Amino acid sequence: MNSTAPLTVERLQVPGASLYYEFRGAGPVLLMMPGGPADAGAFRHIAEQLASDYTVVTYDPRGLSHSTLETPVQDERIVQIFADDVHRLLTATAKEPAHVFGSSGGAVIGLELAARHPKQVRTFVSHEPPSPALQPDPVRARAEMEGIVETYRAAGIGPTMQKFMVHTRIRQAPPPPPTGEPTPEEREAQARFGRNMDFWFRHYFLAIANYEPDFAALKAGPTRIVPAVGAESSGELAHEGGLRLAERLGTQAVVFPGAHGGFDSHAEEFAVKLREVLRD
Repeated sequence: MNSTAPLTVERLQVPGASLYYEFRGAGPVLLMMPGGPADAGAFRHIAEQLASDYTVVTYDPRGLSHSTLETPVQDERIVQIFADDVHRLLTATAKEPAHVFGSSGGAVIGLELAARHPKQVRTFVSHEPPSPALQPDPVRARAEMEGIVETYRAAGIGPTMQKFMVHTRIRQAPPPPPTGEPTPEEREAQARFGRNMDFWFRHYFLAIANYEPDFAALKAGPTRIVPAVGAESSGELAHEGGLRLAERLGTQAVVFPGAHGGFDSHAEEFAVKLREVLRD
C-alpha cells in the first residue's frame, strides 16, 4: 500500500559525527540500515510502501552523503561505531523495542547492533549479509576483499569494480550510462556517489571483511533475528551469507522478492513480505 505520509528530515549529534535521518508514517518504528556506499535514498520506494503501518526511519551512515564526520573515523571499529550510531538513532526515535531491517553491509552491522543493544531491537531482518565469516571459506573471502581494496588504492574504481563483481558473483547487469547533459542535481548526485564509494573502499569495506559476529550473544539475546535472501540471487556471495547465517542460528532463511536489491526493484512485493515477517 502506498502512502502519502510527509517526510521529516532531522539531524542527530553523535560522538564524532552528525547523522542525517528521515522518518515518515506512523506506528511502530521500523529502522532501515543501508549497506556499502548507499544512504537513506536506497529505501525511498519501499519506505513509501511501509509508511501506512510503520514509522519508517532511514538514515545516511556517518561519512556518507549528508552525515558528516567531525573527527577521523576509526577504520578497525567501524562496525561497532556504526552499530552504536543506530543505537543512538533508536534512542532518539523509538520509545520501545523497534523493528530493524538491514541490507548487505547493513545486514552485518545489524548483527552487532543486536548483540550490543539487544533490548532496543524487537526483530532484526538481516537481508543478504556479505560477511566472510558466513562464507564456506572465510580466509579466501577476506583475502579477496583485501585485494579489492588494494586494487582501489592502486588503480581506481574501474578495475576495482571488476574484481568486486567477481568476488560477489552478482549477475545483475549495471544500469546503462546516462545520456545527454546532466542536470546540476544529477551532477551533485554523481559527485556524492563518488565520495561515498571512496569512503566505502578506503574505510568501511575491510571492517566488514574482518568482522566476526557474536553468535553466542545473538542466540542468547531477546532479539528475534530473521536471516533473509533474495529469490533471484541464488549463487551470489551475499545470498550464501544469508543461508549460512540461518544455519548458524538454527533457523530457516526467509526468501524475499527480487535479488540483492529487491527492496528497491520489487518494492511493493518486498513490502508485503516484510509486513508478513514482522507480524509473525
